[in-house]
Formats: sequence, C-alpha cells, structure tokens
Amino acid sequence: QLQLVESGGGLVQPGGSLRLSCAASGFTLDYYAIGWFRQAPGKEREGVSCISSSGGSTYYADSVKGRFTISTDNAKNTVYLQMNSLKPEDTAVYYCAAASAFRAVVAGRVDYWGQGTRVTVSS
Repeated sequence: QLQLVESGGGLVQPGGSLRLSCAASGFTLDYYAIGWFRQAPGKEREGVSCISSSGGSTYYADSVKGRFTISTDNAKNTVYLQMNSLKPEDTAVYYCAAASAFRAVVAGRVDYWGQGTRVTVSS
C-alpha cells in the first residue's frame, strides 16, 4: 500500500522553528519527487516547496524562500521541511505529496497525498 505520513507539526511562537517529516512507504523516493503544500483556514491549498527524486532540484514559494529548507534522506525514504523564522501567516495544515516527475509536483499534479500535519504559529 502506497502511503505518505507527515509528522512534526505543532504550536510554535513567531520566530520559532519546526521540522516536518514526510515518510513514504510502499514505494521508494528514489523514483518520486516530493512536494510540501499547505492550506490555511478559508484559503486554497498552495505549494510551498518541492524536491526532485535525486535531491538535485528544489523549488520554494516566494513566501518561504530563505526561511524554509527542503531535504531528502532516501536511505530513510523520508523528506524533511525545516521551517525557520516562522510567521503567523505560516499557520496551516501542511501536506506532502508525490509524483514521478519534479515538474508535475511543482505544478501540483501529484499522485499521492499524505493526511496532513497542523502547524500553528501564535504567541
């Protein structure tokens, strides 16, 4: 069974950090690109960051550039999203998703979704 499981969300104060994890099972990330997306209350889901299967290509939304870093550990079949200098506007449910092509993930055309992990940035 193909599955993506996110973890690492929680409540953090503005300026704080969190690291989200996306663990894949039933398939290997050696052949899939992974993207992180988020959906804030009352807003549409938006792409945050993506990484190619090799880790050689990455994408960041303008709103998170310089603050978020995506990385992959193919040995653990896990992708991480390190989020620093968090702002209240980063509050959302964060989802990871997979597709066989990096460009597809960047465009939001994905094949598999995780169940999401909630991030709340508040004092």
